[in-house]
Amino acid sequence: MMTTPDHEPIPRAWGWPVRGGGRAGHVEGGHHFAGTTSQVCGLFPFATPSGSDVRGVPIGRHLHTAEPVGLDPAHWLRTGLVSNTGVWVQGQPGIGKSSITKRMLTGLVGFGMRAVIPGDVKGEYSPLVTALGGSVWHIGRGLHALNPLDAGPLRTAITTAPDADRTRLIETLRARRLSLLEALITIVRRDEPDVTERRLLGAALDIAVDAVQRREPVIPDVLTVLLSGASPLQLVAASADDIDYRRLTRSLTNALGLLCEGAIRGIFDRPSSASFDPATPALSLDISALDDDDDDVVAAAMLCSWAWSAALTDAAAFGDHCRNVVQVQDELWRALRVAPGLVERSDRITRLGRHRGVVSFQVTHSLDDLEALPTESDRAKARGMASRNGVLLLGGMAEKELDGLRRITALSHGEAALITSWAAPPTWHAGRIHPGRGKYLIKSGQRVGLPIALTLTPTEIALHDTDRAFHKDQP
Repeated sequence: MMTTPDHEPIPRAWGWPVRGGGRAGHVEGGHHFAGTTSQVCGLFPFATPSGSDVRGVPIGRHLHTAEPVGLDPAHWLRTGLVSNTGVWVQGQPGIGKSSITKRMLTGLVGFGMRAVIPGDVKGEYSPLVTALGGSVWHIGRGLHALNPLDAGPLRTAITTAPDADRTRLIETLRARRLSLLEALITIVRRDEPDVTERRLLGAALDIAVDAVQRREPVIPDVLTVLLSGASPLQLVAASADDIDYRRLTRSLTNALGLLCEGAIRGIFDRPSSASFDPATPALSLDISALDDDDDDVVAAAMLCSWAWSAALTDAAAFGDHCRNVVQVQDELWRALRVAPGLVERSDRITRLGRHRGVVSFQVTHSLDDLEALPTESDRAKARGMASRNGVLLLGGMAEKELDGLRRITALSHGEAALITSWAAPPTWHAGRIHPGRGKYLIKSGQRVGLPIALTLTPTEIALHDTDRAFHKDQP
């Protein structure tokens, strides 16, 4: 029997000859085989790491390695993986774009962020916001009103900020109000204000703000100032007399009048009834009551909601309830396609909050939505908005969609084949789960994409169901 230097016995290779000692009468020598992973993957579960970071919101498991995958755009920014925190979500209807977006919202709220849904066209985020303990404001006729000129959360920030920041915030508020007025007029007239009209709007806005110091101005206040023909306005219009002034400003005053008396009467021409609770973890401006209206009504509602939410983002840097913000823009092209120039004006309305710690999600079915914009200039700017996102979440889609995507990110042959394989079931047999449901490819820069499968919890299944209309009992 072999022993150690300390005279401790060492068992033979085939174990001790006692009960439970692992005794084997004969042990054959092993055989060596060589093969590629694709040839022998079924013989042994070889573990090949995907290189993904598990830190962040758990959004599923890697389809090839079963590793858990996490996503946190803010963490990726801090660690240098991305240069901005924008997330582009694209895929055909029904594959779960809203599901993965809601998973991200839930996780980021759990990390301490505040979720903001500025202009929920379908109302599909309202149950989640309510479940998170947040506030849902329903905007529409006979419901809550949203004053486009309301400073909203920014008002408190202006009163509490240091002098240097206060001046900047006041100018930010004025620029946003003016850009929003110009955008609303563009929607009503389907034409942008000219240089003189923009100066007239700015002057009338300043006079209206000074005249109603103890409350927020509303659009009828600006219209009243324009109709008054005050001397600063006649100087801007270079009018010879009052009659000449009214002729020069007729188109502008009629456009403002339509905002107060036309299809959106009673929604954006009165003081806001929606308010902001600094302690709320989530906030949604639900405009689903307007979903059946014309696109110009929906576009006006979306732009006003974006402006109000942008004020919240700017205000988030001040006060005792300072939080980073995660916001979702769904169906955004429905607003931008109404009239030329709205892409740039919407960018002006929201751009000042871009560096305020915002994680933004932009959700769309297809890049063809960009081609529906009125002018080539708008389409080029919209493509730039899409390409500037640091992360892409791509669901199943048809082959024709990939040509546009390749202008935003590099797709290998294997990645493209994977995305198109999720587009439709391979057979006509009913009762099978759609092959693309819950499957996504995460792309960022020139890196190899991460294919993941998201499994929803029972609670999420109840909250994320967007097919409720088809679950009713049929007659």
